[in-house]
Amino acid sequence: MTGTLYLIPNTLGATDAAPRALSHVLPEQVQDIASKLDYFVAENAKTARAFLKLVGIDHPLARPLQEIQIAELNVNTPAQALDALLAPLLAGRDAGLVSEAGVPAVADPGADLVRLAHQHGITVRPLVGPSSLLLAVMASGLNGQSFAFNGYLPTDAAQRAKRIGQLEARSRSEKQTQLLIETPYRNGAMLEALVANCQPGTLLCVATDLSLPSESVTTLSAAKWKARLAAGKGPDFHKKPTVFLFLAQ
Repeated sequence: MTGTLYLIPNTLGATDAAPRALSHVLPEQVQDIASKLDYFVAENAKTARAFLKLVGIDHPLARPLQEIQIAELNVNTPAQALDALLAPLLAGRDAGLVSEAGVPAVADPGADLVRLAHQHGITVRPLVGPSSLLLAVMASGLNGQSFAFNGYLPTDAAQRAKRIGQLEARSRSEKQTQLLIETPYRNGAMLEALVANCQPGTLLCVATDLSLPSESVTTLSAAKWKARLAAGKGPDFHKKPTVFLFLAQ
């Protein structure tokens, strides 16, 4: 009998190492399941250990942290290595898939492992936790009936401008909210590119540090964002995880 692959959400940012520190983002059941596992597949082993350390404050780990096996799966992992990551599950061992932040397998390399798990008949159980993309859609006031996540845009300015134009045209024709992310230190350049290339009436939301004490969500027209930037009143989002959303009118 095969083991179960649990999809375990992580926090969206730093959390104090204190009792009940995870309670506002992760249900007790999720923490309890995570505490009982001794094999994890994670985007980053160091981050996964920090997460398990937090879990262990209220839910003692089944094994000492140094004895818990953590295998890495990230953008550099070759496809042929996935079978080895699933081998313990095929042998009957339960495992947890943990992302760097938020939910695994969404904008995350873990999706490939989940697909392979299904091919092998392994039970996959998604657990409840924070998703920056869904939180951003919820808080934006934009269309939550139809939306698309587009990941990262090209870094080349001309190609990025062209892509923004394509997505804005799609947003207008389909009345669809478009979601983007950027490397946090380039947030400013992304907002400037959106403001410069979107029509003045296009609604643009900037959602930063979601679920954290420093959380900020603001939706304005591109024209109003342009005025704010010109006045030096841009958002405080340098090096902070941010989701950008827009909806053409």
